[in-house]
Amino acid sequence: MQFIKRNLWSLATMALVLVIAMVGDVSAQGTVTGSSIMGEAADKGREVFDAVKTIIFILGGFGLVGLAWAALWGKVNWKWLAALAVGLAILAAASSIVEYATGDKRATNEKFNTTFGNI
Repeated sequence: MQFIKRNLWSLATMALVLVIAMVGDVSAQGTVTGSSIMGEAADKGREVFDAVKTIIFILGGFGLVGLAWAALWGKVNWKWLAALAVGLAILAAASSIVEYATGDKRATNEKFNTTFGNI
């Protein structure tokens, strides 16, 4: 109870910001496309995943360059190389795995890009 009393204004402000941020998506429920709140959330999730995946691939590329530089000097940390390779492979396969497990074919028809292509 002490936490709520101390942070009442912060929690109220955060709730207000979230409500204001979602008003546009909720009011879009009656549009021509007939999208729902959960459909909007799924679309936003796909967009965020694609953006994060791109950023992680870029950072992984810098990691590979760093490991190649270490290989030139004979100081390769094989654990780091294995972790980077496995992590990037899992990230590349994530969308295809989710698509296969859920059976959701919206991923192949819409904006959700799979790294291995839509087979």
